[in-house]
Amino acid sequence: MTDIKAQIKEFRIGQKIRGLRQQKRLTLQELSDLTTLSKPLLSQIENEQVVPPLATLLKIAKGLKVGIHFFFEDESNRQGYVMTKREALPEFETVQRPIINDVSRPYVYHSLAQGMRHKHMEPFLVEFDTCSWDERLFFKHEGDEEFLYIVAGELDLHYNNEVIRLRAGDSIYYDSSQPHGWVAVGEEKAKAVAVLYTKD
Repeated sequence: MTDIKAQIKEFRIGQKIRGLRQQKRLTLQELSDLTTLSKPLLSQIENEQVVPPLATLLKIAKGLKVGIHFFFEDESNRQGYVMTKREALPEFETVQRPIINDVSRPYVYHSLAQGMRHKHMEPFLVEFDTCSWDERLFFKHEGDEEFLYIVAGELDLHYNNEVIRLRAGDSIYYDSSQPHGWVAVGEEKAKAVAVLYTKD
């Protein structure tokens, strides 16, 4: 089975970031300033040595002034739909959790609409690790909204000063420009379908 690194390479996310950055005549340092991400990290992402978590991709998208869907589009796809078969999804266990700001991200994600062009929503299947909350897991992205439906396990959403517990079957829609972060709680990992909506 292919893993998320193969997905990243298939859609040339690193190449797309570099190409768009160069097209906009931005240096790595300038993109670093726009995104608050380190120059070495951006270089590793562009060279596809690091799999960027969603929060990082969103920061890069904002810095480059594109929607997150830009990274998952296939311009050769002329169909009006894209279907993802269950057996096409990689096993979560094969995926390494990215480390950002010395903190391992407690989740991995798979795009559920890879290749679809010009979309405003980006759906993902996400698996969350059980771990202790760390303030460094907070992130936010201006102008976006998120919807999460819990498929299995339990999650704590840290949202501003609140902690919201969600169980399988629960869902939440929220403004993701506010500081937020997720951790699974209990004995099992949690899975959810997440949909990110990027306003034009």
